[in-house]
Amino acid sequence: MDFLRIKEFLHQVELFRDLTDEEIAVTAGQVTLKTFEPGAFLFKRNEPRKEIFFVLSGKIELFKATTSGKEKFITSFREYDFLGEGSLLDTYPHSTSARALEESMTLCLGIDFFASHGAIAVKVMSNISRVISRRLRYAVHLNADDSAQYESGRTRTEHDLLGEREVPYEYYYGIQTLRALENFNISGVRLNSYPELVKSLAIVKMAAANANYDLGLLPKDMADAIIRTCLEIIDSRFLNHFVVDMMQGGAGTSTNMNANEVIANRALELLGYKKGEYNHCHPNSHVNLSQSTNDVYPTAIQLALYRSNEKLVNVLKQLIDSFRKKSADFSHIIKMGRTQLQDAVPMTLGQTFGAFATTLGEEIVRLNENANLFLEINMGGTAIGTGLNANPQYSGKVVEYLRQITGLDIVLAVDLVEATQDTGQYVIYSSAVKRLAIKLSKICNDLRLLSSGPRAGLNEINLPPMQPGSTIMPGKVNPVIPEVVNQIAYKVIGNDLTVSFAAEAGQLELNVMEPVIVQSLLESIEMLKNGMDSLRYRCIDGITANADHCRKMVENSIGLVTALNPYIGYENSTLIAKEALESGASVYNLVLDKKLMSKEELDRILDPRNMIQSGN
Repeated sequence: MDFLRIKEFLHQVELFRDLTDEEIAVTAGQVTLKTFEPGAFLFKRNEPRKEIFFVLSGKIELFKATTSGKEKFITSFREYDFLGEGSLLDTYPHSTSARALEESMTLCLGIDFFASHGAIAVKVMSNISRVISRRLRYAVHLNADDSAQYESGRTRTEHDLLGEREVPYEYYYGIQTLRALENFNISGVRLNSYPELVKSLAIVKMAAANANYDLGLLPKDMADAIIRTCLEIIDSRFLNHFVVDMMQGGAGTSTNMNANEVIANRALELLGYKKGEYNHCHPNSHVNLSQSTNDVYPTAIQLALYRSNEKLVNVLKQLIDSFRKKSADFSHIIKMGRTQLQDAVPMTLGQTFGAFATTLGEEIVRLNENANLFLEINMGGTAIGTGLNANPQYSGKVVEYLRQITGLDIVLAVDLVEATQDTGQYVIYSSAVKRLAIKLSKICNDLRLLSSGPRAGLNEINLPPMQPGSTIMPGKVNPVIPEVVNQIAYKVIGNDLTVSFAAEAGQLELNVMEPVIVQSLLESIEMLKNGMDSLRYRCIDGITANADHCRKMVENSIGLVTALNPYIGYENSTLIAKEALESGASVYNLVLDKKLMSKEELDRILDPRNMIQSGN
């Protein structure tokens, strides 16, 4: 890479803003070029900080490991982005890891450079402080009340139908988002709480920009700026500027305008203009061209729900695998089955856990089948499905671009008027989510019963102890993980009812209650994902069995006579059962005492392998 190109590149990097040409030249002379293949690490957590990386091309992801050993995505970096700048602030090792997602080239600058170039270091440190200040404002915004987001200092004047307002200059959103913040301080749960929804909005806007450019409705430079901005948002940039409350009036208009304003203002920057100079790229006239909230919003919702369902199913599969593993581990342990909380017939503990795995496995099919309904969209229908203000070719083009961007088999609804007002896809998917929640709750009920005791309950299994269970009773440990999953299920069931009411509330050509539908569904999915992950990691994987206790309960149970009935006859079984009830003696011992069977025969019948066979 030649020296002039390196200088030109560094001029575009925010970290070197305010550096003179001479200072840029000095810096350019000290950088080194590095190439990373997909999957290669730039640095790993706990490694010493040695250099700053400036992305020339490709894509880099930043992530960290969770307490359960999983990788948690933080953000991604593309051209002109930089990472590792924290090395100038302290000597601590990296707290995160960075890895190339595709073939990437970076310029690297060692931290020793700044020790010998004080003037450059001062300017760079000033810019780093500005970056960190923005990040801290974002953290405060997520954890404080609305007043935290309003900053004193520089503002820009914007206007809309209702008049003019001063918008904090630093923010990419505009006047309509500002009004929505004031009007809808409702739940405290904002768009950026669900990144998949924000990214889906960007995907829709990106597809629209491509289609509008093909139709000659957007100039190339503007289309390119909008598309690049959308890619940045898809890469988790600018999420902190999607601030509208999930609960809102207006059928999602505030959400759509939040996206339009952020994309327009970032596109203006890329075009060389200032935020708010909308004559060069307007939120409505350009970013929202050929669109209405009434086709953008449901399309983005459906893409977000489809992707969220994929993540939900992946977590569900891991939970099922854990149940199957326990089924194999416990396949040799005989226990008493129960119906109506009364002794029934013997079975194995492995069969109990196997049934958990099977019943949850059925939900994968149901969830995926219903999620497929989200792939039918109404883009191009604009306000009510008639396609007003959209080119006749627009629908076909935007759907094709959505297919390319997402890799999904997205199709255009046959009747856009019907599709614009219909919410049936949400109702049926919500029912599948509720069904999963109900099954999980029933399983957790069983786990709590099976682990009850330890002295005065069933005590067939031991759940991993997660925390002390009482402020007054020493030694008590509660089944807190199954309990929280129970409560998640109750919330999901309530959310399903909300979805039903909201779907029914549609009137004429539009259902304005979609915001509460999407909030309810995304909340249910997020809670179930987290709940199932905790259930697997903090409960199921650590369950142990009290095998001797399980067998003794089988031998003492009256229900054992049902399994012995084919061998000793109904009359003998009835007499044994009656005597066992009256005397308190075990069925096992009574059968042996009356010489109805030998111990070898009795143990053979009660062999877990025979129990499994008899159940098939």
